[in-house]
Amino acid sequence: MDPLSTWLVLALGGLVAGVINTLAGGGSLITVPLLVFLGLPATTANGTNRIGVLFQNAVSTWRFRRKGLDGLRDALPILIPTVIGSLLGATVASRISAELFRRVFGVAMIALLVPMLRGSRRRADDEPHVPRSAFANAAIFFGIGLYGGAIQAGVGLFLIAALARSGLDLVRANAIKVVVIGLLTLVAVPVFVLHDQVDWRLASALVVGFALGGELGARAAVAGGERLIRPVLVLAVLAMAGRMLGLY
Repeated sequence: MDPLSTWLVLALGGLVAGVINTLAGGGSLITVPLLVFLGLPATTANGTNRIGVLFQNAVSTWRFRRKGLDGLRDALPILIPTVIGSLLGATVASRISAELFRRVFGVAMIALLVPMLRGSRRRADDEPHVPRSAFANAAIFFGIGLYGGAIQAGVGLFLIAALARSGLDLVRANAIKVVVIGLLTLVAVPVFVLHDQVDWRLASALVVGFALGGELGARAAVAGGERLIRPVLVLAVLAMAGRMLGLY
């Protein structure tokens, strides 16, 4: 494949992944394997992909704010436990079997479908919502950060599930999610750059695709609401679970 065709294919893959990431999560299931297929080592593919993810979340955050959804303000209370969990998760991942970790969380992802769907039905029935305690909230987002530091792929799905169970609708949950993932990625990117694990030529294609996907995804999330987000979310959860359980 010539350089221009490679660039265009990656940009298209980034666009699709950016829309999926903004509406749900797990878009990197498309772009990371694509980068490996194009010849990058797995570590470099991971680092290169983070550049696109960073821009996608920045654009999505901006678009949500333009639509009146300030995810940054709502994300502040959960950032500290999430970041701490992420740092510890990276340490844990280096000491236990990555395969075991993937299988455990593959099962956990399938289990997420039940609370996500139950949460929206409860709001539709106008039943009262009992907020979580500050400790429980910190523990949950610490656990999500732990997962994000250890595996990263699909962490947005856990964020949406936790935010939806706290009483937020899926549109606002997505607005908060893109802020949190954007900040976590911003912290991680320098590590990959310092270890020379970023292919900047291929990253430029992902930046264009991911950014456009983030813009389209945020627009679609606001316009389509939960009726659009929920089926995409369910499909993304099942895809991530299948991948982690080794079904394909």
